[in-house]
Amino acid sequence: MAYTDIDKPEDYFNTVLYTGNGSSQSITGVGFQPDLLWIKSRGLAGNHFLSDIIRGSTKRLKSNASDAEDTITSLSSFDSDGFTLSNTGYNGSGETFATWNWLASNTTASNTNGSITSTVSANTTSGFSIVSYTGNGTAGATIGHGLSSSPKVVIIKSRSLDRNWMFGSDLLGWGYYLLLNSTTASTDDTGLWNNTAPSSSVVTLGNYTVLNGSGSTYIAYCFAEKKGFSKFGSYTGNGSTDGTFVYTGFKPAWVLVRHTNSAGENSFICDNKREGYNAENNRLIPNLTAVEQSDSPIDILSNGFKARETGNKVNGSGRNYIYMAFAENPFVTSTGIPTTARWYNEIYISLFNLLCYNRLL
Repeated sequence: MAYTDIDKPEDYFNTVLYTGNGSSQSITGVGFQPDLLWIKSRGLAGNHFLSDIIRGSTKRLKSNASDAEDTITSLSSFDSDGFTLSNTGYNGSGETFATWNWLASNTTASNTNGSITSTVSANTTSGFSIVSYTGNGTAGATIGHGLSSSPKVVIIKSRSLDRNWMFGSDLLGWGYYLLLNSTTASTDDTGLWNNTAPSSSVVTLGNYTVLNGSGSTYIAYCFAEKKGFSKFGSYTGNGSTDGTFVYTGFKPAWVLVRHTNSAGENSFICDNKREGYNAENNRLIPNLTAVEQSDSPIDILSNGFKARETGNKVNGSGRNYIYMAFAENPFVTSTGIPTTARWYNEIYISLFNLLCYNRLL
């Protein structure tokens, strides 16, 4: 079996930075039409903006708030290589932004695998799907997620109600949950997910209004782990500047870390584009409107990441953390070649061709 089926992770996930022009502009360089787009201002405090192919470009959810979905006109379209901004919202002149982009299927389809019919955009190669549904208020209800393998992480937000972002994962156990928009610790509640792990076809829900209120509408983001592309795991901090090393099997392009066993610590996101080199991996905080933070909690390495601070946000002694990570490159390609070896080989071939060309001249 190949180490990975994805040799070019940026075909499925990519971070793109841009500077606002105070008018309208097309942002390119994503490499695909994004199905989930997450935007955050780096230099000014402001809401996170999550939009997706199912809800439409003008429908905003905020990871930092429990607010119901609202309609704004800042994002006018998803495009083949990015997206178009139509006004100064998320496009203020001279203001810098980070965007995180995921590819699903660029289409939507009805899914009847669950007891609730869902609308799904799914990518079985990368293990990512977007699921929209209307709750029925019944414990044990199920929704089809469109993936061929069981999601390891499911994030659900009510579109129509002011409710928290619910984060469920194998890493916590499906009798527990976290809140994406809060600093609360992992909470024991067997009713939320009906104490049932997702299967290869459905996610099981309780009857709580945060994820299954009768007549209320919801969006779910489902992530199945794919070797060489995504890794969702946990680790224990050691309280040292020579912190815990976390093996992912690839060089991360994006890492979200969340403290789990006590309240009060913000989650954070680092990526390979905002600075993108060690000691300068600036963080953004998904549960706050805060500007980009310049303290660098992790080093990004060729096969994982390493905690580089002694505090509780990423490396408190004996503290538990979970993470989500997506790859810049796999450690080994689908043909079994280490990516570093492939890189050196490509340089050698390029130099060889250049020398041959100059000699012919």
